Amino acid sequence: MAETAERWPEGLDPVTKAGYELEFEDAFEGDRLDGSRWVPYYLPQWSGRERAAARYELAGGHLHLLIEEDQPPWCPELEGPLRVSSLQTGVFAGPVGSTVGQHGRGSGAVVREEQRDVRLYTPRYGLVEMRARAIDDPRSMVALWMIGYEDEPERSAEICVCEIFGRDVGPDSARVGMGLHPFGDPGITDDFTVETLPIDAREFHVYAAEWTPERVSFLVDGRHVRTVRQSPRYPMQLMLNIYEFPQAPERDTPAAPEHPYPKRFTVDYVRGYRPAGQGRR
Repeated sequence: MAETAERWPEGLDPVTKAGYELEFEDAFEGDRLDGSRWVPYYLPQWSGRERAAARYELAGGHLHLLIEEDQPPWCPELEGPLRVSSLQTGVFAGPVGSTVGQHGRGSGAVVREEQRDVRLYTPRYGLVEMRARAIDDPRSMVALWMIGYEDEPERSAEICVCEIFGRDVGPDSARVGMGLHPFGDPGITDDFTVETLPIDAREFHVYAAEWTPERVSFLVDGRHVRTVRQSPRYPMQLMLNIYEFPQAPERDTPAAPEHPYPKRFTVDYVRGYRPAGQGRR
């Protein structure tokens, strides 16, 4: 897909990022995860850091988020045998025993382990992009999404930059989920679609979302895919992850062969841009 400015909404040039300033970037160079950018746990307040710890490696200038054969389920009480390796750019939770915390989703979850409040990158509006390759394992899903950082239950919407199930990945096309979920935000209406795109998602592609006070626009490889005409109006943090489900969801078409362990989501870079002149947050 050619990257041409006219394919982006509002005339945005995907090469120059005119009107934006880079404020967050990780190209995953070196052999250590940057703790000033990422928290290597998945919603640890609900399960504890031991179960929530990400499995990953850095090699060749890439991040590889892994699901390994001996990896425990993330939170059996809430989501059964689901396994997750995830990085996030913030953590907020109330005291042990409370229901205060990010992305509780009305599940009845309680805080099981005390967490230090962490706010590494929590933008309010801007442009977020990731260059990554997905996996075609039918039990896996990879994603980049954003959730409200703060504790008020109504500040809990999700912006899903991309969500790719392995069952939906083929050599000539992929089904890519993108859009908004309200969860507890009464100002947001659920607007999420799965778009069939002519890409091999097992190769590197750039997935992006431009978030303004009026809308969120979704893009792949510099092409505008869709726009949602509503917008969360509070700081949000990044969530970058691979999931493994206990079995492949049923489909009308035969599933791809299951991958051996470790199952791998490879990320080349993640970048965040703020509107020019906005100043650091």
